[in-house]
Amino acid sequence: MHSIIGSLPRIIENGIERAETIINSPEISMGRKEIVYPMGHGEADPDTKAWSNRLYRADNLMAIKDLLRRGYRGEIDLIYIDPPFLTKSRYRGRSRIKYGNDERNIEYLAYDDTWKGGLAAYLEMIYPRLYLMRELLSDRGSIYIHLDYRTVHYVKVLMDQVFGQNNFLNEIIWSYKSGGTSRRYFSRKHDNILVYSKTKDYIFNVQKEKSYNRGFRPYGFKGVKEYEDEMGWYTLVNMRDVWAVDMVGRTSGERVDYDTQKPENLLERIILSSSNEDSIVADFFAGSGTTGVMADKLNRRWILADNGALATVTTIKRLLENDVLPFSIIRSPDDLDMAGKLTIRDIKLITDEEGREGLEIELGDYHFNMDNMDIGGKNRKIIEEVATDEPLALIDFIGIDMDYDGGIPIINWQNYRRGDRIIIEPKINIFSGGFKGKDIYIRYMDIFGQENWMVHRI
Repeated sequence: MHSIIGSLPRIIENGIERAETIINSPEISMGRKEIVYPMGHGEADPDTKAWSNRLYRADNLMAIKDLLRRGYRGEIDLIYIDPPFLTKSRYRGRSRIKYGNDERNIEYLAYDDTWKGGLAAYLEMIYPRLYLMRELLSDRGSIYIHLDYRTVHYVKVLMDQVFGQNNFLNEIIWSYKSGGTSRRYFSRKHDNILVYSKTKDYIFNVQKEKSYNRGFRPYGFKGVKEYEDEMGWYTLVNMRDVWAVDMVGRTSGERVDYDTQKPENLLERIILSSSNEDSIVADFFAGSGTTGVMADKLNRRWILADNGALATVTTIKRLLENDVLPFSIIRSPDDLDMAGKLTIRDIKLITDEEGREGLEIELGDYHFNMDNMDIGGKNRKIIEEVATDEPLALIDFIGIDMDYDGGIPIINWQNYRRGDRIIIEPKINIFSGGFKGKDIYIRYMDIFGQENWMVHRI
């Protein structure tokens, strides 16, 4: 402990220097950009200069730098981040795939929460990010950082330094029932969420919660409105800083099999409390995309960033499943996994029974490279068999710009694995007309989040 406390001045000094270097370094290109136009929103808007919500697949330092370069300094009203917890764990991704007449469940490394330098290395990672996030916050903005017992006390010292002790608002305790138990200490059943504002003029919309009367009976106090539900009588009071919100359970409808997925109800409280409609809400450790989903539902604009392959494909599918407004995907310039290559067997024009012109795309093979995948044991054997005998079963997402002009692709047709539909059919039929003599742009991702793209002339 003494070594960490003694290291804090150095961590802060080095963190400021790194953040300032990032701010002052030459501009970088964020590489390939695409606009995803969920199919439920009709025809795509060709105006690619209009506002669209943003998903960065990039190191969040580079995403923040790009936002500062684009004029977002002081523009974001709410930042929520759920960074690694220093759990010293390696988290697994899970997928159910079809193989012949069977279904197989596989696991693989999704992300690593181990730090070679321990707590000091963790704090060195987080400090410059906090410093730069403050640059993005508006004068009415707040930041929520979601942690647990392992790092919260040390990160609070850093937050005091970045945002000022006087701008500390709350330590929210998120309590839940799930998790492990112990015979040697009280069961650890809560996370800690530190809340800071940038100035004293911050957005805060008071939320109400139920407060049950003693014995669940009506009090009958004059001027106090009382309500009754299946438990008994209660009044509505200003929400406390201890929140009992269920975790995302195994049978929950919002579950996406992402280990650290946070519940929608938790983000709903945060977004309603510390932003207004049309505010920009950002999450720079986006994970499974809960922040984007809830911000969209609550009529907020949003920016997400995550460098993880599984996080990216999980978030894209979840956003589409929730029929969000159009959003841009901006990829790091070094995001060139090119781990797999999808081939097209045939593309031809077709006409349906109503005389509509359409396009039929017959997928060929998916050439999957396992060399850079951390998959072992029985899971590796399953993947090797599937990759050889039924490789299309590994495809998780396909998006198509049906009228590609060589500029920013507008992905206005999507198909992806979801629910019980765990395979994308090898033959795709699209009816929207006007294909002849045009290029189509195809983006695809596999179940591990590795991705590639191609352009085909019709």
